[in-house]
Amino acid sequence: MTALTAAAVLALATWLYLLLGHGRLWWRADQRLPAETGGRESWPPVAAVIPARNEAPFVGRAVASLVAQDYPGELKVVLVDDDSSDGTADAARAAAREAGAEDRLTIVAGAPLPEGWTGKMWAVSRGVAHASEVMPEAGYLLLTDADIVHGPGALRRLVDKAEQDRLDLVSLMVLLHCRGGMERLLIPAFVFFFQMLYPFPWVNDPRRGTAGAAGGCMLVRRAALTRAGGIEAIRGEIIDDCALARRIKSEGPIWLGLAEETRSVRPYAGLDGIWHMVARTAFTQLRYSAVLLAGTALGMILLYLVPLVALLTGLATGGWAPALAGIATWLVMALAYAPTLRLYREPAAAAFLLPAAGVLYALMTVDSARRHWGGRGGAWKGRTYAAK
Repeated sequence: MTALTAAAVLALATWLYLLLGHGRLWWRADQRLPAETGGRESWPPVAAVIPARNEAPFVGRAVASLVAQDYPGELKVVLVDDDSSDGTADAARAAAREAGAEDRLTIVAGAPLPEGWTGKMWAVSRGVAHASEVMPEAGYLLLTDADIVHGPGALRRLVDKAEQDRLDLVSLMVLLHCRGGMERLLIPAFVFFFQMLYPFPWVNDPRRGTAGAAGGCMLVRRAALTRAGGIEAIRGEIIDDCALARRIKSEGPIWLGLAEETRSVRPYAGLDGIWHMVARTAFTQLRYSAVLLAGTALGMILLYLVPLVALLTGLATGGWAPALAGIATWLVMALAYAPTLRLYREPAAAAFLLPAAGVLYALMTVDSARRHWGGRGGAWKGRTYAAK
């Protein structure tokens, strides 16, 4: 057996383990909210908190989707205008006024960023504090973003799930913008890799330590947030959603699923936009470890590049062993990827492009480390955070 054939066989064995032995069939992408809610007689009050910094193109749609929720209980929306210069607050007010729901929206001005805080977490903290003042009876906080459009029944389904299963956190990985060529290649793959990294069935199993969340849509029980130390406990986190999930799951059960009606309307500026999104946090995810970086890079080469090289080499040289190992691995990874592609309504044939996406994400991860070693920390919304 040649070294290439052995590597291709190892890649096949690894993919079979990922399908059958890792995360309780995470790749099926079947963690979804129930379509119908039960016949609940009472619905707890909810305060939605939106941090917003220069979000005028999107925030109106986000606010309109929240103030128009068909939620049977009381709902208030607190938007924190984090020193915007593009009329974000005006766009939010106009959306609420047009919906005839100005009484549901409160806008809070930002404040100077204290040392040790990321901008988003400081804005969220101010929003949560204000929500406690205007709605002290709120049983839940909906932490969401200024580019997220919620379906009409989204909040009702989130709360029903939390109440029915007595969950402290219910989070949805929203549908991301996926229209351009690079978005169609890379965005479903991003969601696929996120599920691989945080297998949703394991996140949703209270007996396991795996914890994850998606920051665009997190319904958190207010008492659980207090027990976890509040937003202050994650004030300096770049990957704040998963940090919050870890703290909350240490005290109570959480649930993470895939959205079908809640979506982000923020487009990505081609490959550069997606590259920046990944590179700003990928090395943080690896805990700034060169060893983990090397292992991740080698692992992604094994999983996504080796099977294709083995297949092409085998076809070119007449070697049936590497060709069979390569095509078998390619088929297995396509099988695993297909459910996520269906969620994004992409053709099944697009599953065979996963190796290209995998190689690009490996390069983004390496670039994230390069930026860190160059003294550049995370940068977002005009703010740069020092590399730790």
